[in-house]
Amino acid sequence: MSTVVITLKGAALQKLIKTFNSQQVASKNPYITFAAKVDKVMISVYTSGKVVFQGEKAEEVAKYFGYQAPDASIQTAPAGQKLALIGSDEVGNGSYFGGLAVVASFVTPDKHALLRKLGVDDSKRLTDANIRKIAPILKQEIPHRALLLSPKKYNQVVGAGKQYNAVSVKVALHNQAIYLLLKDGFKPQKIVIDAFTSQQNYQKYVKQEVNQFDNPLTLEEKAEGEYLAVAVSSIIARDLFLDYLDQLSQKIGYPLPSGAGQKSDFIASQILKTHGMAGLAETAKLHFANTKKAQELLRKGN
Repeated sequence: MSTVVITLKGAALQKLIKTFNSQQVASKNPYITFAAKVDKVMISVYTSGKVVFQGEKAEEVAKYFGYQAPDASIQTAPAGQKLALIGSDEVGNGSYFGGLAVVASFVTPDKHALLRKLGVDDSKRLTDANIRKIAPILKQEIPHRALLLSPKKYNQVVGAGKQYNAVSVKVALHNQAIYLLLKDGFKPQKIVIDAFTSQQNYQKYVKQEVNQFDNPLTLEEKAEGEYLAVAVSSIIARDLFLDYLDQLSQKIGYPLPSGAGQKSDFIASQILKTHGMAGLAETAKLHFANTKKAQELLRKGN
C-alpha cells in the first residue's frame, strides 16, 4: 500500500470534496474534515489542508489533483538511515509543569517521501501549532508506542531515596516504548535514541528493568536531525506533552507554561496559594528548583 500527501486549499480542495462527495465515509479522527473511499484508495482531508491518499492506486488518484511522483534518481535520505529504524525521543524533561512523554517509532525507507512532504525532516523549526497538525497524520501512518508519565506519578518514583532519578526514569521509559514496538513484531535494522546520557550510563540503568531485549541500540546526539524515525517520535511526543499540559491547566485552573522560567515560578506560587503542595504535585515535577522559588514568592506575598 502506498501513501501520498499533498496540500490543497480553496477551490482545489472544494473540487476534491465535490468530486468524491458521493463516496464519503465517516471518520472518528477529529482532525479529519472529510474522508472518502475511492477505488480502494482512502482519501483523508485534515484540518491543516493536508490530503492523504492511501491504497494501491494512491498515486494514480492523487495525480488528478496535482501530485507529481518524485524523481527516483534523487537521493531522499542519508545513507545512515536507509534502513528500517526504530527511533525514540522524549519531551517534557526540561519543563517544570506537565508530564514526561516518550515515543518510539518504526520507520521504513518507503515512508521517507511522505515524512519529508509533511516537513518532518525540519521538525526543529516546526511551531507547536504545526506539530499539532502533523502529529495526527503521523499517529495514523507510522507504527509507534507512546508513554506518558504524569507529574503525580513522576513525583512518586523520582527523587532522593526513590526508585528512579531524573536520568534512570528516562532510560526506563525509552526501554519500555522500544520493547513494546519489538513485541508488536516490528523488526528494525537499527535502533537509535536521541542521546540524553552516555551509552555506558544507559546500559547501567537499563539492567534494572524487567523487560529486556537483545537488539543493539545507539544513543546519538542531535539524532532528531539525522534520523526521520527520531524526528517522528519527537513530534508525536511533543503533541502528547502539549495535550496533557492543556488537560492539567483546565483541571488546576491556571494556564501552565512549558519550560522552567520565571513564569513557571509565579504560576507555581499561585497554585501553592490556592491548592497547596498537593495541587503542585499533580501538575509539576517537584524536584525542580522552581518549587523552592515558588515557595519563596508565596512567602514574600507575591
